[in-house]
Amino acid sequence: MTLENKSFEAYVSAIRACRVCRDQPRYGKPLDHEPRPVIQVSETARICIASQAPGARVHASGRPFSDASGVRLREWMEIAEDEFYDPSRVAIIPMGFCFPGTKPGSGDLPPRRECSELWHEELFRRLPNLRLLLAIGGYAQRWHLGKEATRQGVNETVQSWREVYRADPARHIYPLPHPSWHNNNWLKRNPWFEAEMLPVLRADVRAALS
Repeated sequence: MTLENKSFEAYVSAIRACRVCRDQPRYGKPLDHEPRPVIQVSETARICIASQAPGARVHASGRPFSDASGVRLREWMEIAEDEFYDPSRVAIIPMGFCFPGTKPGSGDLPPRRECSELWHEELFRRLPNLRLLLAIGGYAQRWHLGKEATRQGVNETVQSWREVYRADPARHIYPLPHPSWHNNNWLKRNPWFEAEMLPVLRADVRAALS
C-alpha cells in the first residue's frame, strides 16, 4: 500500500516515524541527532499554523510552541491554551518537522527540505476543513504563497497581508512574522501589525473555532 492510500491516521504516523533526514538525507549532512517529528493535526482542523521548524526546547518536549514564542502567538490569536492544543480544531504543521540543529555561532539551521518534499502536499490535501492558515516566517510563506508572491521578503509579504488575505476567500491566509523575541524591534517599528492586523486575525480565529 502506498502512502497516498493509507488512512489519515496511518499517514500521520508515518510522518512521526520518518527518519529520512538522518538515514537517507537528500540535502547536506545527515541530521546529527535523533529525529523527533513534531506535528499536531486532525482531519477536522479548521485553523492551521504553518510554522518553520521546532527549536531545541520543542524538540525536548515534543509539544509545538512550548516556549515563549508560543505564548506570544496565542496572545496574537487571542486563543486559550486548551484550544490551541486541540488538534481537532487547530493543526500545527512546521515546514521541517524536526529540530534541524544549530548554526556555528548562534541560531537554528533552516528547516530540512526533505519534509515538505515528502509530506506536505499530500498532508494538506487531506485537510479539507481548513478555513484559516497562519503562515509564519519566510519558509512557510514561500511554500504556501509561492516564490513570486514572496520574492521581496518577509517584511513586505507581511505588510501586504490584506492582498494575501483576499486572494482565497475559502481559506484565508495570514502571513505573520515569527513570534520570537528576535522580532521585538520589528513589532515596535510596525505598530499597524497590532492595531490593524491582529483584530481581524482574532475575529477570524474566533469565528473558525465557534
